[in-house]
Amino acid sequence: MSPEEVSARAAGGDRAAFSDLMRQTKAALFRIIRRYVGDEQEAWDLLQDTYAAAWLSIHRYDPARPFEAWLRTIALNKCRDWSRRRFVRRLIRGGLDLSSPEALAVPDGSDPADDRMEAAGRLSRLVEELDRLPPHLRAPLLLTAIEGRGQAETAGILGISVKTVETRVARARRKLSDALRETAAGPAVSEESD
Repeated sequence: MSPEEVSARAAGGDRAAFSDLMRQTKAALFRIIRRYVGDEQEAWDLLQDTYAAAWLSIHRYDPARPFEAWLRTIALNKCRDWSRRRFVRRLIRGGLDLSSPEALAVPDGSDPADDRMEAAGRLSRLVEELDRLPPHLRAPLLLTAIEGRGQAETAGILGISVKTVETRVARARRKLSDALRETAAGPAVSEESD
């Protein structure tokens, strides 16, 4: 059976065909993920997440496209999500190593010690401002931005509509941005309530 036929059968929901495709793509896909995340155990976890996501969305796969390309797109999206969640978690928990590549990625020509002190101050301020957010704004922001949950899943968890999640996340981000901007500019003149 040709790769195209196996892909078409998998797209039709054939588990055996999907398993064959997994066996054929596992080694190459693992190498891509491993290079992206830099950690073997995390790479195995993301590989499993990739295959689970692929199986759940197999009905959207177009057999006219190469299966490996479709799968690689899913894997890279999983890697980007993992990287974003990891960075944000570390940022909020205050565990971001200020000498890490992420923290040092934006050079501005000033003294590195000054940069680290300034970054530490910004991180501290961000955590403070997150804590100041009202619970009805903080919860959707943390579920979507930190835990990487979708808006529909967040809405289900919180018992609110998807539109409300979208609105509250936007409002929380705006409040954080405004508060951090005010901090950089000096004391705030007034405080908006929500």
